[in-house]
Amino acid sequence: MPLPKPPTKRASRLEPTAFAASLAVSKNQAVPVAAHAPEKSPAPPPAPVVTTAAAQPNGNRRKTASAAPAAPEMRAPASLALVAPASSSAPLRPVAQPRPKAAKPRSNEAPKLFVLDTNVLMHDPMSLFRFEEHDIYLPMITLEELDGHKKGMTEVARNVRQVSRDLDTLAASLKSSTLEEMAKGLALDSTGHREAGGKLFFQTQLIDTPLPQGLPQGKADNQILGVVQALKAQQPQREVVLVSKDINMRIKARALGLPAEDYRNDKTLEDSDLLYTGVQALPADFWERHGKTMESWQQGGITFYRISGPLVPSLLVNELIYLEAPGAAPLYAKVTEITGKTAVLRTLKDYGHQKNAVWGVTARNREQNFALNLLMDPECDFVTLTGTAGTGKTLMTLAAGLSQVLDERRYSEIIVTRVTVPVGEDIGFLPGTEEEKMGPWMGALDDNLEVLARGDSAAGEWGRAATNDLVRSKIKIKSLNFMRGRTFLNKYVIIDEAQNLTPKQMKTLITRAGPGTKIVCLGNLAQIDTPYLTEGSSGLTYAVDRFKGWAHSGHVTLARGERSRLADFASEVL
Repeated sequence: MPLPKPPTKRASRLEPTAFAASLAVSKNQAVPVAAHAPEKSPAPPPAPVVTTAAAQPNGNRRKTASAAPAAPEMRAPASLALVAPASSSAPLRPVAQPRPKAAKPRSNEAPKLFVLDTNVLMHDPMSLFRFEEHDIYLPMITLEELDGHKKGMTEVARNVRQVSRDLDTLAASLKSSTLEEMAKGLALDSTGHREAGGKLFFQTQLIDTPLPQGLPQGKADNQILGVVQALKAQQPQREVVLVSKDINMRIKARALGLPAEDYRNDKTLEDSDLLYTGVQALPADFWERHGKTMESWQQGGITFYRISGPLVPSLLVNELIYLEAPGAAPLYAKVTEITGKTAVLRTLKDYGHQKNAVWGVTARNREQNFALNLLMDPECDFVTLTGTAGTGKTLMTLAAGLSQVLDERRYSEIIVTRVTVPVGEDIGFLPGTEEEKMGPWMGALDDNLEVLARGDSAAGEWGRAATNDLVRSKIKIKSLNFMRGRTFLNKYVIIDEAQNLTPKQMKTLITRAGPGTKIVCLGNLAQIDTPYLTEGSSGLTYAVDRFKGWAHSGHVTLARGERSRLADFASEVL
């Protein structure tokens, strides 16, 4: 196709009245510019349609150009005239504001200012980024206390060093280290933590606020309270809140009329009663409401049911369900699959019968039967058992481990570990090797091994001694302090007293699992001995809540004690 002839006349300039911002947009505005130009004309690509006053001149110019005579030599100037005013209309282009990016929805209230106590940063090094759109203020005495706790190999020292690295990264994002720029605050999302939309403020000037006479000025807690009181007076338009893990600190703050809160982000659940139990009772009309569309089949002596109905949305994979009605056979099953609005249930093996005894141990109640089904399931890689004292957690776990290590050869050995937190005063250093040092902490293991070895009375004393030596050779006792960096291959790992673990320690232990390894966590949330841990922030609660619904994990809350009538009565009345 030949090129068009060059223009013989210069395009006429646009009248100044065409730039009036009050003119209405032409109806022909939506028509592409190329539609008015001839096909032979090398017109530039059409500009995007903008429904604002800034787009008005093009519409007027299109009318002017169409009113010109349709001479061949005038077509090229007309197309040029449509493009020429782009530079002229540039000053008006800011009228069309660009659409802002979708930001995190914020409340109508102004962002709060949280003053962090030192123990919050020691407890959770990521607490700086847990306050969403709100701002954070760090008093200078908080930085001084952090500096005093950075040395050592304890968990607190590691957390302090992590906080110091995060603060250094935030401070490095500043263009200059002037007081004016520091006073504007550091954007918490500058280090990649997009969930933090607020700013971090450091104390850059001396705050001298008189406290009540009963509070000495030299104490660090009282200095932080003075900072909170001064900030509340300086910024009356926003809410200033002290965040502390120290109960006495919060009490003193409230006594002075200052708002104070506990750091709640570390709590998995606010109420321990909301913890996932792993067991659900079916309603009495289950068969009537789900029997019409139910499918059932048998495979390998196990019955499967495929149900669809109102109960399915409340089920989770590997959740244990039961239905006990008078005059009817009970149903004990496990949810194996959930697809859309249908769920597949699989009946359980009855470990309460003597023929299905596990290393001589049989289930004495419904929850123990559920627990043994999970412990003996090779597809269940992670099992958590909670319950009060005497519910049989350690005995069933150890019996299932011995059966699968010695009889079925599914795992190579049993590894037992626990947190060494004393109930009372510490007795000092213990002599010997790692296993000898862990020996006093493993009294529960010895007690349960004695029960398991006593069952074989026909073997005689020599046979029992040989069995004890064989069992002992397959059980290794490891300390929690040396777990970092290890990988367990084809092992049966028992974590006893897991309620005393922090979520970070729990993650460290669970990630040690290699191919073919099963991990069992045992604990009683009513017996937490670690300071700063509660039922809602325990690592065991954290693991139960995060693993629920996973196809290769299971949880059972054991409700009934089977130790003795004395122990059951004592756990109820004491």
